[in-house]
Amino acid sequence: MMRRFLSIWITCTLTLPPPQPAQQPDQAVFRAAANLVIVNVNVRDKDGRAIEGLKKEDFQLSEDGKPQLVSVFEFQQLDDTRLPAISMPETKEPAKQPEAGKAVAAKPEIPPPAAGEVRFKDKRLMVLFFDLTSMQAAEQVRTQEAAIRFLETQMTASDLVALMTFSQQLRMVEEFTGDRETLIRAIRKFSTGEGSELAGEAETPAEEEDESDVLFTADDSEFNIFNTDNKLSALEAAARQLGIYPEKKALIYFSSGVGKTGVENHSQLRATTNAALRANVSVYAVDARGLVAMAPAGDVTKASPRGKKLFSGQEMTRQRQRFQDQQETLYTLAGDTGGKALLDSNDLTLGMTQAQRDIRSYYILGYYSSNPTPDGRFRRITVKTADPLQARLDYRPGYYAPKEWKQFTSIDKERQLEEAMHLGNPATDMALALEINYFRFDKGNYFIPVAVKIPGSEITLARKGSSETAELDFIGQVRDEKNRVVGTVRDAIRVRLTEANAALLARRQLQYDTGFQLSPGAYRLKFLARENTSGKMGTFETRFTVPDLAARNDEVRLSSVVWSSQREPLSAQAGAAQKQKKLEARHPLIQNGFKLAPSVTRVFRNDQRLYVYFEVYDAAKEAEAASVTASMALYRGRKKAFESTPVRLSQDRAGRPNTLAFQFQAPLEPLRPGEYTCQITVIDEIGRKFSFVRAPIIVQGEAKSAKPL
Repeated sequence: MMRRFLSIWITCTLTLPPPQPAQQPDQAVFRAAANLVIVNVNVRDKDGRAIEGLKKEDFQLSEDGKPQLVSVFEFQQLDDTRLPAISMPETKEPAKQPEAGKAVAAKPEIPPPAAGEVRFKDKRLMVLFFDLTSMQAAEQVRTQEAAIRFLETQMTASDLVALMTFSQQLRMVEEFTGDRETLIRAIRKFSTGEGSELAGEAETPAEEEDESDVLFTADDSEFNIFNTDNKLSALEAAARQLGIYPEKKALIYFSSGVGKTGVENHSQLRATTNAALRANVSVYAVDARGLVAMAPAGDVTKASPRGKKLFSGQEMTRQRQRFQDQQETLYTLAGDTGGKALLDSNDLTLGMTQAQRDIRSYYILGYYSSNPTPDGRFRRITVKTADPLQARLDYRPGYYAPKEWKQFTSIDKERQLEEAMHLGNPATDMALALEINYFRFDKGNYFIPVAVKIPGSEITLARKGSSETAELDFIGQVRDEKNRVVGTVRDAIRVRLTEANAALLARRQLQYDTGFQLSPGAYRLKFLARENTSGKMGTFETRFTVPDLAARNDEVRLSSVVWSSQREPLSAQAGAAQKQKKLEARHPLIQNGFKLAPSVTRVFRNDQRLYVYFEVYDAAKEAEAASVTASMALYRGRKKAFESTPVRLSQDRAGRPNTLAFQFQAPLEPLRPGEYTCQITVIDEIGRKFSFVRAPIIVQGEAKSAKPL
């Protein structure tokens, strides 16, 4: 590994985000009682029947082999008798408009139970979670109809149901209740199509949102618009909210799959799973698409694919792979939390009835751990009963201890970072987005620039003299297919801001750049950042592939395509770990003292310019000169919104033999806000080859109050 370039930039790609909701009081109570560990235990005989009448003394509970004193004990006896079926005719109720001058009353907050208090005696707690961001309008209607059908005909006397929705924000629509009519009316009030369009979600004005019942808000709309973490973070927030109740909970997650967007974070998936396990929440993932038959040439909802891939089977394979990837996350969430995934079934009520069958009469055991160290390590739980019972026990195998930031010494801080790289419970207190690109230096030797973005709202500043400062630690590790470490990076950077820039930081972002030198192959990157004022840490894990361009003979050999909204002088960086002019001279994104900062999120304002950079290698030549033409176009749907003038190159980039460097820029002001597809077309005229690359981008409206730093 060779470290190529390390710096921090303040990027100017965000509008003012919606106001953050106030800290919920139940969150503080949950953390105060974090040392109380709740274990839900199913005790069954050899025939699968629940064993009742056990006492606290009949259980032996230990953590990491050390006996624990059971402080909370309760038996939940659930009645599976179904309620009489009801039928509520659909009626359209006129929306009530608030009177002029009067504020809308917020929902009364329900005080959290005391530590270990069992509020819902002999009740089965079920949460219907509607992920509106992943479902089209027809799929939203299908899930709502399934939920209503379950409430009308399949709900039992023991069931209490809560409703949650997630569009740009996670909302608790209804608290736990057995009132079926109230739940059905609430579901019928859902706005069909809400959250199903990315562009519409990005353009939602903050002042139109009612913040009274918000449980979770994405930190920045731009930062998460293409980010799978947004959905998983909402699920993690939901699990933490439900963790205040010691009872076992089933979260029925209605979704059309959690796809891979290009900035997915494997760490967030594990963090969501661990939060659910800690809160005794089992996820029952329901694929709202039901049983899907894929047409090789596509269906009426989208344009048919083009090219030879349609006839060779490659296009069908790609569609199936993408569909399976979307279901894989659902399957993982369900399997790792003790739930089940309902996939490829048109009866969506099966996910709810499965939760009913799985959550039967059980015991609640609670103990205060004898190990108070907040080291973030896994604590293994063991529960046994008296030998004569010969019972079968089902309970969670353990939990991850909480992690706290205290007055560590420098040695302690360094050890914390090193341990965090190997812990099974990733730190996700601070949001990260990351982009990996590749550029060839020579055959078999590739430079891999890595750009990491952190929302400025995550950074806590400390005043030193006349400036505001923040200290950030970064540590990264690249492993190959054999799990060998092939690249590492470790930096501590101090960011200094003027008073004016510090005031704008909350609606800006920090971008950290580094790089590795690798050969072609498949790799896994784990990256961790820590803000040293508050101790917040964030982790990002992803897999990536460095292609062997020498093996490509039937198309133009291209590097990654970098999309950016900033081309800034090197002197504008807010902080740097090192400055090496020789390395900067070879950096593909640095030319003439200016650096192109990749837009990790690919979200732009229409008062900015779009910059595009890529390289072409080993173009065919005649008389020592190549002839390669490239152009850029922007499409909104099927309509072409912009097309550049074709650029033709014949001379290599200085100091880079057999490398043609293409740069494009386009004003975004003429474009309407929305989602676009950017296409790069490259033609090698002498070699008679061509290639094209496509990527989605979002164009937002101009932020009147936003000023560049």
